[in-house]
Amino acid sequence: MKSRFIVAAACALLASSIANAAEIKVISTQATEDAYKELVAQFEKATGHKVTTFYSGTINVSKKLADGEQYDLVIMSAGAIDEQTKLGKVAAGSKVNFAASGTGLAVKKGAPKPDIGSTEAFKKTLLNAKSVGYSTGPSGVYIVSVFDKLGIADAMKPKLKQTPSGVFVGTLIADGSAEVGFQQISELVHFAGIDYVGPLPGELQRMTMFSSGIHTAAKHGEEAKALVKHLTAPAAAPVIKKHGLEPG
Repeated sequence: MKSRFIVAAACALLASSIANAAEIKVISTQATEDAYKELVAQFEKATGHKVTTFYSGTINVSKKLADGEQYDLVIMSAGAIDEQTKLGKVAAGSKVNFAASGTGLAVKKGAPKPDIGSTEAFKKTLLNAKSVGYSTGPSGVYIVSVFDKLGIADAMKPKLKQTPSGVFVGTLIADGSAEVGFQQISELVHFAGIDYVGPLPGELQRMTMFSSGIHTAAKHGEEAKALVKHLTAPAAAPVIKKHGLEPG
C-alpha cells in the first residue's frame, strides 16, 4: 500500500510539472547562438520548460518583430534592443546584458594566416586581400567604419562581399568567395571550413554587447525572465567564454 502511495504521489508530481511547463518562444540574432544553445539545454533539463528559438541576422529579426510576430524573449545587440524598446516591441526596463563579442578575422581552412597583430600590419593585410567578406549585422557596420578610420574605404569597396541577413560570413570564406572575412568572433571560432586568425588589433577593436528583452506581447514573460536569469548567472560564464564571448 505504501509503495502504491509513493508511485501515485510521484505520478501526480510529474503531471503537475508537465502541466506547469511552458514553451518559451525566443527570437535571437546569431552571435550568441552556440553559448545560448548550451545554456538553454541546461535550463530545459532543470525546469521542464521548452525553449523554441528562431535565429537570424539583425535585419531579419527586426523585420519579424515589425511584422507583429509574437515571442516571449528577444536577443539582439544592446543598441537594437534599445531601438525595439522605442518601437514598442520590447518591454521598457526588461533589458538585461547577456554577452559581449569583439570583431575578428578568419581565412579559409589551411590558408596562410595574415599578420593582423598591429594596426599597420592589419591595414597592409586588408590592402593585399583580393576579396573581403563582411556581414549585415553590427560587426559589418563596424568594420566599414574601421576602413574609413584607416583611410582605405575607397580601396576596399571593389573587394567587399556582404552576406545576406542570417548568412554567416564563414560561408563566403569556406567556399572561397572571400579570401578573408570579418564577423563577431563567436561566429567564426567554431565555423567549419575556416580558420580563425584573431581579433582586430588594439585600438581598432570594439566590443558589441548582446542583450535580452521581454517581448511586449509575451505569453510566458515570467518563464522568459527565469531563462534570462539562467543565461546571465555566474555559473554561465565558463560556457559563454568557451564560445568566444565575454559575460555581460
